[in-house]
Amino acid sequence: MRRDELGDLAAFLMVAEERSFTRAAARLGTSQSALSHTVRRLETRLGLRLLVRTTRSVAPTEAGEKLAATLRPAFDEIEGRIEQLGELRDRPSGNIRITAGEHSARTVLWPALARLLPLYPDICVEIATDHRLVDLAEGRFDAGVRLGEHLAGDMIAVPIGPDLRMVVVGSPAYFATRPAPMTPHDLTGHACINIRLPTLGNLYAWEFEKDGRALNVRVEGPLIVNGSELMLEAALAGVGLTFVMEDQVETMIAEGRLIPVLEDWCPTFAGYHLYYPSRRQPTPAFALLVEALRYRG
Repeated sequence: MRRDELGDLAAFLMVAEERSFTRAAARLGTSQSALSHTVRRLETRLGLRLLVRTTRSVAPTEAGEKLAATLRPAFDEIEGRIEQLGELRDRPSGNIRITAGEHSARTVLWPALARLLPLYPDICVEIATDHRLVDLAEGRFDAGVRLGEHLAGDMIAVPIGPDLRMVVVGSPAYFATRPAPMTPHDLTGHACINIRLPTLGNLYAWEFEKDGRALNVRVEGPLIVNGSELMLEAALAGVGLTFVMEDQVETMIAEGRLIPVLEDWCPTFAGYHLYYPSRRQPTPAFALLVEALRYRG
């Protein structure tokens, strides 16, 4: 393979991933016309149509999808090997992109980064908070943070936090007019603050377990949100019961501002893990981050 052919393949992969000649050209620092000519040259050389072009979009053909699937891990490995050359420098450096939920970013990622980053000023970490399960390759992330029970089998998973627990809480004002639920089934008679899951658009079914028996309850109430902060504000105001991470409300419970219920139905579960593709060649900067985050109990 000639060197210019490798460049043509890289150009095609960028267009296939961006689904746009305009965005791909901007990322490659070239013109849209030059990039279009490069892809046409590659298609001519291979004798295959790789992209379907319309006035509004660009999409890979079946052949294009297969070629992109072949090229992506190869170029990822090349990029990783090049980044490893940073070992020859005095200090680890580079950019690391991580996808995480708001709770894990605040309680696990940030405390570790607050210690790490001042020691290594050449490392830059970008955190993108998102409740969805994000595809790392599609989003161009180096790693993600999710609960242990939600990890794919082909990922390396490093525990970075303790086991967690969800709790049902309500304010004293709320319980002044309603009895506390004794079982999860009793929640059907209570005003509950719902959260809508961004991945599927469904309302979250509250998950309970006792003596090995799992029970999911779909609750109803006057308020639906998509973030935990507003849920807590509403619960404190007496609007209804809410279901949140225990560490978010420990202080409020200790102060008597919120009252926990159904505690015997709320066991602990596997905490947060940092996950990344098993094929990834860790750079010195990434290896430092993993060790800074690793949970040791």
